[in-house]
Amino acid sequence: MKHTTKTIIGAIAGDVIGSIYEFDNIKTTDFSLLNPICDFTDDTVLTIAVADCILHKKDFAKTLSEYAKKYPDRGYGSLFTEWIHTQSHLPYNSYGNGSAMRVSSIGFAFNNLEKVLKISKQSAEITHDHPEGIKGAQAIASAVFLAKIGKSKQEIKSFIQSTFIYALDFKLDEIRPTYTFNETCQNSVPQAITAFLESSDYENAIRLAISIGGDSDTIACMTGGIAAAYYKEIPSNIIDFVINKLPDEFVDIINEFEEEACNY
Repeated sequence: MKHTTKTIIGAIAGDVIGSIYEFDNIKTTDFSLLNPICDFTDDTVLTIAVADCILHKKDFAKTLSEYAKKYPDRGYGSLFTEWIHTQSHLPYNSYGNGSAMRVSSIGFAFNNLEKVLKISKQSAEITHDHPEGIKGAQAIASAVFLAKIGKSKQEIKSFIQSTFIYALDFKLDEIRPTYTFNETCQNSVPQAITAFLESSDYENAIRLAISIGGDSDTIACMTGGIAAAYYKEIPSNIIDFVINKLPDEFVDIINEFEEEACNY
């Protein structure tokens, strides 16, 4: 894969790197980044599924269900697992961070903020129709979009605070000792955004996201999408490591998305 790849691979790499720390938290940035036992989780599967929907104008509910059935046992939440196997695919009022982990492609693909907010809402509410679930997805997608178009960290922070009423005035060093596993949007999306805001480059963003503990793969996935959009560069060793963990059809979607991003 070409090393200029810099869109959804950012979120996917965060998921893969963070996968081994989700249930074995590490409270430091000093850890082995590319551990051979890392693997992709539900975050990657559904990130690819949403990108596929955008590329090929597919139905969100049908497509996410199909991907999850094809790649089972990747750590899906219990309510999502039940939803996969229903015929109606009715939403279940969730405010979990599953809505926010899968939306980075929306921030990359669309060329205006209103569209990003609209499509990220649509992608969330097929499952996570609780206002907090929708808000989390919109916050991550809009942060990716604003980073992509060159807004400063302060501008991104101000927009997220004023639009979504997320408190972003804490420091990771302050929360790291006591932060615990929390799968809600309201207690993981602000942390993921703050990890990006405090970072110095893509790799540092991923290390910071994982270092607070909690739902490490999902926090790093959310942070990674924003960081890729902002820094526009991911080290080639990270890309190579992650690509080698993915099914060929995922790599095909990543490549196609890379060619088509920002054309919507």
